[in-house]
Amino acid sequence: MYDQLVEAWNKMLSKLESWLDAIVVNLPNLLIAIVVFIIALIASKYVSKLILKLLDRSNLQRSMKKVIAKLVSIVVILLGLFLILGILNLGKALNTILAGAGVAGLAVGLALQGALANTYSGIILSYIKNLKYGDWIETNDYEGEVIDIDLRAVTIKQVDNNLVYIPNKLVVENPIKNYSTTSQSRVILECGVGYESDLRQVQQLTIDTVVNNFKAVENKDDVLFLWRGFGDSSINYELRFWINSTSALEVAKAKSETMMLIKEVYDEKGINIPFPIRTLDFPKEFNLMKEKK
Repeated sequence: MYDQLVEAWNKMLSKLESWLDAIVVNLPNLLIAIVVFIIALIASKYVSKLILKLLDRSNLQRSMKKVIAKLVSIVVILLGLFLILGILNLGKALNTILAGAGVAGLAVGLALQGALANTYSGIILSYIKNLKYGDWIETNDYEGEVIDIDLRAVTIKQVDNNLVYIPNKLVVENPIKNYSTTSQSRVILECGVGYESDLRQVQQLTIDTVVNNFKAVENKDDVLFLWRGFGDSSINYELRFWINSTSALEVAKAKSETMMLIKEVYDEKGINIPFPIRTLDFPKEFNLMKEKK
């Protein structure tokens, strides 16, 4: 038993000595491999910045430029890793890695279906010219300004300054309403006036108020005024006109300003904007029943 332990110990020492000899022999290669890896990391950053500068001269979207720069950076790092394997004389290991890459890629693909779908959708969104940074969009029941498009999600900033991260897959698969595709936005305001009002006077005053206070409205033909119907307590109308902005916030401000201007004009002219009221009609027998009591 003792002899067996001594023999095993000697074999272990012999193995360790062989490993140490291999490390000493390959130490220069190991140091070179570390230097190459560091150089590859630094080079990937500089190459990425250089690609971004070159792509700035093109008409590609900013998001697509970032995607291309990241891919080039990854390629540089992969080339550095292949070079390191060659320096360390691990050619056989490289062949084994490449052989198993197919099986591993299939397994990873099945496990990361959602992430890969978002990545692919992000590349698609980067090519869409009608969706870019600064656009005000509405999609998946969220509305806001596009501030970032990456390989995972589209980031929009809402009116209340909150950020919403929508997965790229959902943006691609669902309708997108882009308010910034034109240089103007439409303001829509609904209101009502009392039944005793002169409707032609109300229409004229309302249109003149809009024409005189908004630069984008050059004449009366640019304002659409429509009577919508007889309400419970008012005759309702709809007012539509354009402003020189694609921001939903500016549309809301224009609508608020219009409400104040119309209220001032109506008060000056004695035009009533009634609040909801209800009239009760009692039968004639009601008074008789009260007198009997």
